Amino acid sequence: MSLDVDAVRAFLAIADHSSFTRAAEALGTTQGAISVKLKRLEDRLGTRLVERTPRQVRLSAQGELFIDSAREFLAAHERAIARLTAARRRFRLGIAAHVMGPEVPVLLAKLKSLDPALTVEVLLDNSRALLDGFESGTLDAIIIRSDDDRRDGEILGPEHFGWFASPDFEHRAGEPLRLAATLPCCAVRDVAVRLLDRAAIAWEEVFIGGTAAIAAALSAGLAVSAFPRRLAPADVVDVGDAFGLPPVPSLSLVLHSSLSDPKTKETLRAITAAFREHRKLVGRP
Repeated sequence: MSLDVDAVRAFLAIADHSSFTRAAEALGTTQGAISVKLKRLEDRLGTRLVERTPRQVRLSAQGELFIDSAREFLAAHERAIARLTAARRRFRLGIAAHVMGPEVPVLLAKLKSLDPALTVEVLLDNSRALLDGFESGTLDAIIIRSDDDRRDGEILGPEHFGWFASPDFEHRAGEPLRLAATLPCCAVRDVAVRLLDRAAIAWEEVFIGGTAAIAAALSAGLAVSAFPRRLAPADVVDVGDAFGLPPVPSLSLVLHSSLSDPKTKETLRAITAAFREHRKLVGRP
């Protein structure tokens, strides 16, 4: 059995307004047309859906049974039409390579569920390249750390650091602390070595690489690193207290966007929510 969409829409308008006249006004048609559509639907279903008296319009017992299914039917029809007719939107998001973490798959799933017509482009790069892309307009939004740029943005949450190493890592007294570090231009690396120098702790860099490479080096027991708690591998531990290392100050994860249309604002709210929800789920500070 197939149902006429306009007839179902007319039935729901009558049910919502308890009036043929007001239903006709809501749908921009005439009372006679509404009556014809309802009759067509009742004939198709073989049952009376609406009881009509001079004083009252109300659903019949069968109408009460049918109304939830009618709403689901109309909603499914409108979703199908919307997916075919909606213009695809493109959202270009840049994420700093040292920010990329386990919340990003959650973020992408949320964006897809938010708008099936949304095409998401994600670029992973260093912060300087992302800032250049953002300023030139080739990226709609970027997520970087607060040490990478001083302009205001929306703070997604704090980025806490610790001194991480493998549980098997050995540091012998009198020997320089073996460090894994990012490239010399990284602010976290500069802060870490400055803290060690201030505390008169000798150190030497034995491994240099990106965030993923350093995580692998820590798991392999090669070195210690001032590393984000959010990204630390499950098989490493914070050795800061055990080795008497100075605490590393926290930074912030920051979202920058210059767009202000309602759809983009909705997308940006979804990004913010994904980062904050993931932080609650993993239970990390």
